[in-house]
Amino acid sequence: MLTVPFFRKINYSSALVGLFFAGSLNSCRVHHNPAPLQALSVPTSYTGHLNTAGANVASTDSTNIGNWPHQNIFADPNLVALIDTALLRNLDLKIALQRIEMARANLIITQGALVPRVDAVATAGIDRYGRYTLNGVGNFDTNLSGNVSGASLIPNPTPDYFLGLRSSWEVDIWGKLRNRRRSAFTRVLASQEGKNLIVTSLTADVARLYYSLLALDAELEIIGDNIELQQKALELVQVQKEAGRVTELAVQQFRAQLLNTRALEGRVRQDIIEAENQLNTLLGRYPQSIPRGASIEKQSLPTGVSAGVPAQLVRRRPDVRQAERELEAANIDIAVAQASFLPSLNLTPYVGFNAFRPEVLLNPQSLALGILGGLAAPIINRRELKGNLAITNAQSREAYYTYQKAMLTGVSEVVSNLKRLDNFRSVADFQTQEVTVLRQAARTSDDLFANGYANYLEVITAQRNVLEAELSLINTKRSQFLALVDLYRALGGGWQ
Repeated sequence: MLTVPFFRKINYSSALVGLFFAGSLNSCRVHHNPAPLQALSVPTSYTGHLNTAGANVASTDSTNIGNWPHQNIFADPNLVALIDTALLRNLDLKIALQRIEMARANLIITQGALVPRVDAVATAGIDRYGRYTLNGVGNFDTNLSGNVSGASLIPNPTPDYFLGLRSSWEVDIWGKLRNRRRSAFTRVLASQEGKNLIVTSLTADVARLYYSLLALDAELEIIGDNIELQQKALELVQVQKEAGRVTELAVQQFRAQLLNTRALEGRVRQDIIEAENQLNTLLGRYPQSIPRGASIEKQSLPTGVSAGVPAQLVRRRPDVRQAERELEAANIDIAVAQASFLPSLNLTPYVGFNAFRPEVLLNPQSLALGILGGLAAPIINRRELKGNLAITNAQSREAYYTYQKAMLTGVSEVVSNLKRLDNFRSVADFQTQEVTVLRQAARTSDDLFANGYANYLEVITAQRNVLEAELSLINTKRSQFLALVDLYRALGGGWQ
């Protein structure tokens, strides 16, 4: 580093000239502007999405469900209350708020670098000069002058007292410090988008667990109904055995089926407990019962879902917006790294009382004022600066790829969940018809078995088919609501 002091005088006029010179340089600074953001190609519509009968899905509307608050998407008041509680108490969200505070504090630090640092200073020191040194001879000769007497005589050892203000200031000639502040401000915005991303994910996770609980409740109810039917069937086949119409093998088959269904009931109960505990964790509270609304079979889906256009994801999805802010900050960091190769101008003014005798320290004639300015530029061994520039360039490219990946992921998620919501609607319709037919078949098998026209295996098969079809229908209904939740998240909803 080469440092060139350009001005030093200890009087009022010289200090004013120095400050004027610094102000002139500051007003004529040359900015190293960061490169603009690279254009990101975005499709005009969600490729592969087609309108189908009954789905009422639009891909080009200007309003989409990502713009709607969760109260308008999720009609169940119990779910809305749970989401509101999670947004108030969730610990991940509280952690994200602290990250925002840290980013804001860093912004304050970068703002402070733009203005002079002023320190109140009180120092005391003492020097004993050798007689055969420049200071020793000079001080001795000075004391022989007729103009020096009394308190002006220089003692040896010579104390040095200072009481006043010292300052240091790097004049931002190239806009380096302002770019640092701009980068810090951009990262504050990125941290806020990070918080919005957590809000969106939290809203979706609470809704997913809630609908999963409703589905598990429905499964438990179905299993309970089937246990009653299978218990009655077991009692019937035991009567048939006593009458000599069936063998012990039939009784064992019916009992085994009943035991299997009861075991399934136990697994579902455990799944309910685990889902409730996961939901309570998101709500920031210890395990407790979760209030639920109507059965998932009675919950209604929106009749129309508008997805908008892919370009809206840049404004709506917090992860895309966060990646965009991080890319902008990375580009600004490159400009800062480039400016580090240029000379920096530093000023160190001071004002205060300076004397070698404490009794005259506060005398007006002890007032001292001065300024030191210097230009410093790296000349030899600039590998650290080159390495830092290479790192910031790589970070900028990484940020761009992250931005591109976030956009690709967003479009893919929207397309997948649009089709998922549409397809599961059709699946649910077919499965509802299947359950109706199998229930009728089970009743028919019971009648035929009671009258000796069907064997016990046909009855067991009919009952098992009904149970599997009813559970499959519940899973499909759950998948419908989860598709709605995932679509809401994919479109950037939840962070209002």
